Amino acid sequence: MSQQPFLPFAKPTIDEATIAAVGDVLRSGWITSGPKVQAFEAQLSEYFGGRPVRTFNSGTCTMEIALRIAGIGAGDEVITTPISWVATANVIIETGATPVFADIDPVTRNIDLAQVEAAITPRTKAIIPVYLSGLPVDMDRLYALAKKHNLRVVEDAAQALGSTWNGKRIGALGDFVSFSFQANKNITSSEGGCLVLNNAEEARLAEKYRLQGVTRSGFDGLDVDVLGGKFNMTDVAAAIGLGQFAHIEAITAHRRELAQYYFTCFGSDFEAKHGAQLPVADFDNSNWHMFQLVLPERKDGKPARATFMEQMQERGIGIGYHYPAIHLLSMYRARGFKDGMFPVAEKVGRLIVSLPMFNVMTKNDVERAVSAVKSVLQQNK
Repeated sequence: MSQQPFLPFAKPTIDEATIAAVGDVLRSGWITSGPKVQAFEAQLSEYFGGRPVRTFNSGTCTMEIALRIAGIGAGDEVITTPISWVATANVIIETGATPVFADIDPVTRNIDLAQVEAAITPRTKAIIPVYLSGLPVDMDRLYALAKKHNLRVVEDAAQALGSTWNGKRIGALGDFVSFSFQANKNITSSEGGCLVLNNAEEARLAEKYRLQGVTRSGFDGLDVDVLGGKFNMTDVAAAIGLGQFAHIEAITAHRRELAQYYFTCFGSDFEAKHGAQLPVADFDNSNWHMFQLVLPERKDGKPARATFMEQMQERGIGIGYHYPAIHLLSMYRARGFKDGMFPVAEKVGRLIVSLPMFNVMTKNDVERAVSAVKSVLQQNK
């Protein structure tokens, strides 16, 4: 990649075996949900210690369905973080419940569990923590809090496939766990996601919500007893997911190596010299879905992130940002949220950037990205 004129922020890699498998599915005549979906779910279930897993056409509907299975609806409150893709909060509104935000920890950039506890009211029924860049929250503390207040947990682990907590895979423990296989994730099915559930009853209900609430029996028996949607994964997508999932351990190991090399290249004096904040150097739990910096404010008052992104692009480096603070988006301002309510999230949402991180990156690519970052930050002092 380092020989190419532009180093992208993210890039999916689909091998020839997976491309051939997709061709086989297309030739089979069975391209919607079928044997490949079942095979993908079986492999995911084994990976998560035998827990029930159901696949879907996105990692968004998975969270909404988890909330519905948990009985969340009108009159209930669900606490989540302001720093996530807006889908995390939107699904709460979709169920008729009310999103409640808690500020984030300035170091991990994940939801601050002390702030979560302070936000709990008699109407609170669930928590949706987000594992930004694949870094889990303190799982022991999270579930102790949930148990204390009798709350369900829907883990937004969209970015955390391959991450662990104290040696155990995210998804192998806990309550509902939602993963995404969108195009820029560590493994992709082009679009898609999966939900890890607690028991067979929840899995059956997830299947109903996945496909119009339908239950079939015998040759021609059909009934509907809940309001479902159209959220099923296709066999085409599952074939891609199976091909990618075969490499999950190697992918996770390589991304951790790239992250370690980022730290090496930035050096121990980077934060003091340039004023930008590096992520937590966790090489045991995080899968390093992204490598993110929080930029310093510009002294001239100009927009720090937009300028940084433009100047990095001029140097041939793609930059993303994940994410602006949800509560400051227009739809959420209309619900009463405003500036100053969650100051840590607001600062991070204004200044966070994501550096190139993808499966076929090399150490030369890391060196190139770090060199550009240092050059731009020095230029803007």
